Amino acid sequence: MPNLATALLQALKDHGAREIFGIPGDFVLPLFKVIEDSGILPHFTLSHEPAVGFAADAAARYHLGLGVAVVTYGAGAFNLVNAVAGAYAERSPVVVIAGAPGARDRAAGFMLHHQARTIDTQLAVLREVTCDQAVLNDPASAPAEIARVLRSARERSLPVYIEFPRDMVAAQVGPVPVLPRRGADPDALAECADEIAARLAKAKSPVIMVDVEIRRYGIEDRVAELAHRLALPVVTTFMGRGLLQGCDALLGTYVGSAGAADVSDVVDQADLALLLGVILCDTNFALSQQLAAPRHSVLATDRTVRIGHHVYPDVPLDDLVEALLQRARAHPSAKRRVKPASYQRGMPVDEEAILPSDIATAVNDLFDRHGVMPMTSDVGDCLFVAMEIENTALAAPGYYAGMGFGVPAGIGVAAATGRRPLILVGDGAFEMTGWELGNCRRYGLDPIVIVFNNKSWEMLRVFQPESAFNDLDDWHFADIAAAIGGHGVRVSTRRELALALEAAVGRRGMFSLIEVMLPRGVTSKTLECFVAGFKAARERASG
Repeated sequence: MPNLATALLQALKDHGAREIFGIPGDFVLPLFKVIEDSGILPHFTLSHEPAVGFAADAAARYHLGLGVAVVTYGAGAFNLVNAVAGAYAERSPVVVIAGAPGARDRAAGFMLHHQARTIDTQLAVLREVTCDQAVLNDPASAPAEIARVLRSARERSLPVYIEFPRDMVAAQVGPVPVLPRRGADPDALAECADEIAARLAKAKSPVIMVDVEIRRYGIEDRVAELAHRLALPVVTTFMGRGLLQGCDALLGTYVGSAGAADVSDVVDQADLALLLGVILCDTNFALSQQLAAPRHSVLATDRTVRIGHHVYPDVPLDDLVEALLQRARAHPSAKRRVKPASYQRGMPVDEEAILPSDIATAVNDLFDRHGVMPMTSDVGDCLFVAMEIENTALAAPGYYAGMGFGVPAGIGVAAATGRRPLILVGDGAFEMTGWELGNCRRYGLDPIVIVFNNKSWEMLRVFQPESAFNDLDDWHFADIAAAIGGHGVRVSTRRELALALEAAVGRRGMFSLIEVMLPRGVTSKTLECFVAGFKAARERASG
């Protein structure tokens, strides 16, 4: 019989995990020893727990399996909470495994180091940001507990929590089964799909909108086929940017008045929106609340389908898409097409100062020469610049908007996929987690990192420009790169930017950091439009 630690690691692998990110600590040291000695899954240690969570989240987003974050009790797990909250908000299946006191520790009668209020406070806190939990304190029930929790992570595409007491590592247990997937009730699914098909047939100008769940469940190709068969335009949400790469029905990303006018017109004039895996959040709909209104939409998300005011529970998105494919007929308005979005090319290679949108143009030029790269982005103007880059796979906290995601997410993508990512990050976020790049040398990772340095919290400045706290100091990030195993260069002109990007592509074996100096108070074209539209919508609501 395997021990509990080995059984858990094998179960993670059987359920789609490909690697582990973590930071060891005393309550989880016995488990880390088994992780290292067994070789069941490769493991990557980082420097601070938030980065562990971000890396595991991004890995799950890219390889469509489970992300795994392993940390110690209390101080480690509480440090991880914000990253797990972001994964919950954005529907990413991260398995949190936290060490915990053993039975003897609990019986000693002392307050334990790393303990907050009670020994079980950690469980109570993580319960708020995970969809299922298990405490592995009984060898007899542990395999079934693990199986249940891992199925929940896969079925709901949400984080789960497993608490591993340190004295349970060597406990002998049976193997962990892989529980069968729970599909939709056939009759309910048929009725739901028939009702949607009827609504689509009656609509005069329907549109399909997609968000992150279609990637989480691995059905991008099936959704692309559905759009093709229906001959309807399809757009991504702001959060879903990077989906449906190469799909000829994709018009672009809908950002309301902040985006391309032809995309906005198609969406805003639609009398029915088929929202597949869409999260109803302000970043997606702040500039168009009408689109998400029940009378104008069919919403399929989190195993629930809402058609107007009718609700069908326990209908998985992948089952629904297959049922719709069986009923798909080209819509009468199919001839009303809009050409796919185009992205700016041809940045002048001159001595002019760099503006944020120049970075997008330079990256598009780079991709044309060398092929697209997977991308991660932090929040702030760097994410809005990403909207101006050719549609390619992108991981970013588009809804939760937690700073510090970009760099560790890029490390997670590189570790999980073996591909070289392009990371976009602002100077404020880099101050938080940029130093995780120092771990790249140990693992042979060589991402290209573009730091947007305007010595400012510029995203805050656009909403509250009068505040002096938005001003940051100049940390000279490029100068520090060599000390932590990479190459850094600071650029101030468009010529320097183009040369630095080209050199970075040719430089392998170490991370390349390009510190782009930007003027304060200047933002990308997309962010400028978004802020203007957001403020106008807020004024209308308050008036």
